[in-house]
This record gives sequence, structure tokens and C-alpha cells, in this order.
Amino acid sequence: MAPSNPQQEEESLTSLGERIARLVHAHFDRLPPRSKPILRDDGTREWMPMCGVVVVREGGGLSDGEEEELTCVAVTSGAKCLPSSQLPNCTGLVLHDWHAEILALRAFNHWLLSEVRSILTSPSSSSSSSGPSSESKSTPSKFIQRRTTTSNTENGNMIPFELNPTLKIYLYCTTAPCGDASMELTMAAQDDPTPWEILPSSSSTTPTETKELDLLTGRGHFSRLGIVRRKPARADAPSTLSKSCSDKLALRQVSSLISAEMGLLVNVTPNVYLAGVVMPASEVSAVGCERAFGSSGRMAPLIHSRSQSQYQGEGGDRYHYHPFSILPVEDKIVNGLWQYGKPTSRTDRCKPGTISAVWTAAPSLLSSSSSGGGGDGIGDVYAAQNGAKQLPKLYGSQTGLYETIINGMKQGFKASAPVGKGASALSRARMWGGLRDLALSVSLLGSCEGSGDGDETGEVEEWVNQVNKVAAASSYAEFKRAMLGTPAGRARQRAISEAKKVLVPWVPNEGDDEWGLDVLTIDNKGKKRKR
Repeated sequence: MAPSNPQQEEESLTSLGERIARLVHAHFDRLPPRSKPILRDDGTREWMPMCGVVVVREGGGLSDGEEEELTCVAVTSGAKCLPSSQLPNCTGLVLHDWHAEILALRAFNHWLLSEVRSILTSPSSSSSSSGPSSESKSTPSKFIQRRTTTSNTENGNMIPFELNPTLKIYLYCTTAPCGDASMELTMAAQDDPTPWEILPSSSSTTPTETKELDLLTGRGHFSRLGIVRRKPARADAPSTLSKSCSDKLALRQVSSLISAEMGLLVNVTPNVYLAGVVMPASEVSAVGCERAFGSSGRMAPLIHSRSQSQYQGEGGDRYHYHPFSILPVEDKIVNGLWQYGKPTSRTDRCKPGTISAVWTAAPSLLSSSSSGGGGDGIGDVYAAQNGAKQLPKLYGSQTGLYETIINGMKQGFKASAPVGKGASALSRARMWGGLRDLALSVSLLGSCEGSGDGDETGEVEEWVNQVNKVAAASSYAEFKRAMLGTPAGRARQRAISEAKKVLVPWVPNEGDDEWGLDVLTIDNKGKKRKR
């Protein structure tokens, strides 16, 4: 039973926010010291933003004495991103943006991919169902269910899975997202709130540089609000075209949390949008959050947009603007949980840390084929590649991915000379590679089992062929074009185009797409490694 009045509902959300915060901190606390900020030799303390993604299964409600079931599926930390000038050297192996919020979004999609992989490749799944689009919605997963063959046929697409409708997704942040949602907080923290100067363009300025100048500096021009901003950085730092976390989260209010790749596997339903963002109370600017994310702020035109029906239609996709709740948690609670918070005074000897952590939960099918939780073979190889064996459990949660990131690469590798084995599992190349490997695995399983018959078998084959065609692209640029050639890809792109009409100025962050998956097997001397 839902809370019976607004006050009870508010109390319920307050309680939920605190439970989410405690759960995420409990997971981060159990990470090894190498993944956490340090106290430097000169006495300077490092601070770091941290985020977590929590999946909430709705229960009977507080009025029945039942609480929702919470599962932490991702924990990340970070506060850096790459200058735009370095993108052409990334070749899909280096993360462009490792602010905690953005890592959390990518980690969520990595977790989804591992969950789908475990369903499609586990013996229990193949023996209980005839294919990805079986009539039965049951799967061994706690979180994902199959869509029915009928719904796929009616909607004209072959997307096989969807999030269980009893689930909601929340994001926890120890600091307010950079950009528009935190501008009031940023202004209040300045010794001198004078906006940074943007130098005028000269006759030698290139078109790309002109676009960069049109995008306002992260913490500058405080009089301009409701606009898209770069990632904050020192005024003298190399420029970046990575959009602020506020802007990227606002875009996800329209495009959903599902990435373009995962959109081929998991259908967009209302509950794959963020239900809420949890933050310490002192990090919540009600004015800033409403302006950045709320239905009366910059996103308001999307509510009444005549074009909304155009990007909802094809394939039955449900893309539209979804506002989320802001759940504040009392500062005294967070302060007792978090020792790596940002400076509280201008005299505090504190600097941002350089080490980022990435952790995701293992698939809910705890078998050797999916989680590395024992046995030998595929499961052990997967676990070794993703660091799961280094960290078997975290606060009772089996580990699916564990990495320490420095400058966009796994610790021990250089972004200036990226190699496949140093690429994060969240990188462009590794996520594309994961989709390709999944498609190949499903193809092999289908050819070996020959399960299913009639129209159903044809639909399964059509879906596998579609994913194979996209994943087999020769370059990342071609991969993106192939995704746009699918019904799901076209619907997603229309939704993003609508969102960018109000999220302005949105300058593309381009320059890292002319490479293929061979980058994963080439070392820094240009030779392919034996597989």
C-alpha cells in the first residue's frame, strides 16, 4: 500500500534516501585502500565525489511495515575528464569522462550487459526457454524479464528483454552534479564570484576552436543559468568539451539510462529512467535542481512538445521526458559515513584525488559462466578480465567488475600510449566488444541447440542477425551508424535531438571514432597479440 498522504510520502522518501546512502557507503567502505583517496606526505588530504546506483524493488510500503528491497549494482568515484585535444589518441580505449556520475551511468549499463549475458548463456536459461523472445516472461534473473513474442511482433522490433516492472533506479551522489544544478552552490563558494573571461576569437581560430569558445566555461558567467556547460576546470586548464554532469543527467531524463548499445537488448520502459537522485542536504540547491532537471525549468518545453509523439512512435518505444525526485539526506548522517568529502573551508588543505574506483555487482545468476564465482572455463576468464577475482565479495555482494582508474585507463597503464589490456571495461571499445562477444555466443548456442520452432525461431534469428550486423562494424563510426539503422536506434536519436533543442549550447565532443575492435588486441608496439 502506498503512503496515504503527502507527509507520509515525504517521510517514506526521506527514509529511502537514507537507506540508499548507507548502502552505497557500505559498499565503498569495503573497497581496498588502493581505490580510495589518500593523505599525502605533505599533509594534504584528498577528496573525491562518489556515486552509486541502487535498484529498488517496491514492497508493501512503510504503512504495512514492509520496506523496499535495495540492491546496490554499481559504485564509482572520480572527478576528472580528458581535454578535447587528446580524444584522437584514445582509439576507444581511454575513458573521456570519469566524473563519478558518468562512470556510474556506464557501470550500470555494464552491469545490465552482464545480466543479459548470464541469462542468454546459462544452462538453466537455455533449458527453460526456447530463445530471447520466448512467450514466457520468466528468467532466472531477479532484475530482467523477457518480453513476449507477441509484444515484439506488435511493436515491430526484436528487443528481447526489459527491466522487471517492480523495480526503480536511484542514483546516490556525495556532491551535487557539476553544472547547472550546482551553480548556486558554486557561486556561494567563490572568494570572487566574477565570471572567468572568455578570450575573443582571432582570425586564426579554427571552426572547432570557435565552437569551443561558444560553449561557456564550467564555472564562469554566473549570470547565465539554465545553459549547457563544460566540465568545470581551472581557467588556465586545457579546454574540454565534456558536458557537465547536470547536462548529461538531464539528457538521460529523455534518452533513459539505457545506452545505445544496450538499447538493442533491453527495451526502454518508464522504469529505466532515474526515479530519484539522493544527495546530502547541503548539496541540494532547490532552485538549481528545479532549473536543471525540473518540469518548470529548462526541460519544461518537452512536456508540451508537439514533436513528442514523433519520437515515441516507431517500435512502440516510450522515450519522453521523465522528471526525477531529489531525495536529500541529513548532512550529519552523510558526514558520519564519508571521510573523503570536499573541503568545508578555504583553509582546509585538500585537493581532488586522482584515483577513481569502479565496482559493479555480479549477475544475479551466480554461476561459473557468468560471475566467476567458482568452477573453471568462461566464468574464470571473465572474472579475471574484469577484476572480480581480486574482490570476491563486497558487503555481501558478489563482484562482477572491479577496477581502479587513473587518467581514463586502468591503473598501471598510460593514456598517452593506450593498449587493449589497459582499457576499462566501461570504455567504448570494451563495451562494443562485449556486445559483439554476446552476439557471437548467442549465435553459437542457437546453432548448437536448434531450439524453438516456426515464427518464434525466425524472430530469434532476426534479432541475432541484427545485433551481429551492428556489432560487426568495421569502425566505431560505422558501429554508431549501424545502431542508427535499427528501429531502437532511430527512436533514441529522435529523442536525443528533441532534448538538445532545450539543452543548449550542446557542442559535440568528437574525434574518437575512427578505429575498430582490433585495438583490443594490438599492443603499444603495433603488433597483434595472440588470443
